[in-house]
Amino acid sequence: MPFSIRPIRSVPVQYPATSPSGRIFILPPLYFRAVAQAQELRTSAEAGDASAQYRLGLRYSAGNGTPQDSLHAKERVEKAAMQGHAGAQLHLGTLYLEGNGAPQSAQMALVWFSRAAEQEDSLAFAKIGGMYAQGRGVLRTLSRPTCGTTSEQHMEIGKQPRLVMRSPPQMTPAQIAEAQRLAREWKAKSK
Repeated sequence: MPFSIRPIRSVPVQYPATSPSGRIFILPPLYFRAVAQAQELRTSAEAGDASAQYRLGLRYSAGNGTPQDSLHAKERVEKAAMQGHAGAQLHLGTLYLEGNGAPQSAQMALVWFSRAAEQEDSLAFAKIGGMYAQGRGVLRTLSRPTCGTTSEQHMEIGKQPRLVMRSPPQMTPAQIAEAQRLAREWKAKSK
């Protein structure tokens, strides 16, 4: 059987455009839709909508309907994060953690992840846990929980073995005794 080439369906041409090098190319219709959506987001963002600020920042980050600009993306995401948008806070923390569009700072990442976690964002909790596990932006000695054996109480309750996390002791027995003594004295004075 001879090989035949079928014609490709042509894409409707909006108008030809030229690249900076002077080459003529045809933009697909989805590009114009993305530009229009970015313009709508820009209008809403300028009106103070935190969600629009965040989504516009994501578009600047990816270059979707806007020029790709990581600095402008960070500014838009930061505005949304300052307004309390949990997704923006998480994204901003990631930008700081990776140093992408923002100076690399594990401490700033931890601040933004914590703000998102205050709004019960589960991914923020996971990111904070990862930072503690790796000792990034936190004290390494506080970040290494040790895994104990399963306890009989946990097995009775859930009927499935679970690992019990135990943090390494932070105080010596003498320090604990001193803290308990001071607490008792304070309690006696407050009565």
